[in-house]
Amino acid sequence: MEKNVLLTIAYDGSGFSGWQRQKGLRTAQGEIERVLSLLCNQEISVDGTSRTDAGVHALDQHASFKGDFSIPVENIPRAANDLLAAGLYTEMEKGYKGKSADIRILEAKEVPMDFHARFNSKGKMYRYLIDTSEECDLFSRNTAYNLGQALDIEAMNEACKYIIGTHDFKAFEAAGSTPRESTVRTIYGLRVFPLGNSGLIAVEVKGDGFLYNMVRIMVGTLVDVGLGKRSAEELPDILESLDRTKAGPTAPAEGLYLAKVYYEEEDLKTWKE
Repeated sequence: MEKNVLLTIAYDGSGFSGWQRQKGLRTAQGEIERVLSLLCNQEISVDGTSRTDAGVHALDQHASFKGDFSIPVENIPRAANDLLAAGLYTEMEKGYKGKSADIRILEAKEVPMDFHARFNSKGKMYRYLIDTSEECDLFSRNTAYNLGQALDIEAMNEACKYIIGTHDFKAFEAAGSTPRESTVRTIYGLRVFPLGNSGLIAVEVKGDGFLYNMVRIMVGTLVDVGLGKRSAEELPDILESLDRTKAGPTAPAEGLYLAKVYYEEEDLKTWKE
């Protein structure tokens, strides 16, 4: 009997050309489909919630797929993760032993046949990490934006207040993006805070949807505020302009994480400081 399965997936985006399958390139979707096709003994195609770009990471990506297969759904993560790790071994020296891979299925569960990982999603939360240390950590170069300068977090949070709410975010959409029916989105929460004394600063944003590169442009604009290159009070004018050139630069991909996918509106709209 055919089943519909929802996967929860995490990956380090450093070694992937994004989520979406691309011929001749290593992608997160391609790796997941490769191992699932082996496990299910049939060609499997998965539908992901978010098409993350090259270098972008995921803590809580979701994908659904359908198939008639014998392996128990609850056994899919363990079996698939072994195959994902084995695929990584082939790229390393002969005799390498270990269990580490840059992509992992965290959970698999059966869902109703009409459920779709992307279309049933109510919204997402992204986290962006910035290393403000004067000498950035060598090992954070693929996992955070190595800015290497201090930021005024208070000013950045003041700017966040102008972004929260329902707005036309055309000014925060990458130039050359595929035309959309609407560029209006609702941001339910946006905040900037330090992660202890590590020198890392996190930007978290939760919304019902995001335009192409919207989060990275938002972060780039907030960084400009944090560096004193523009004031928080400029944000309303930037939004009203609908002009990409009025917003800040696009922050690097390596600092961005898909942190949470929401399937319940109540969870999406609840924002806890």
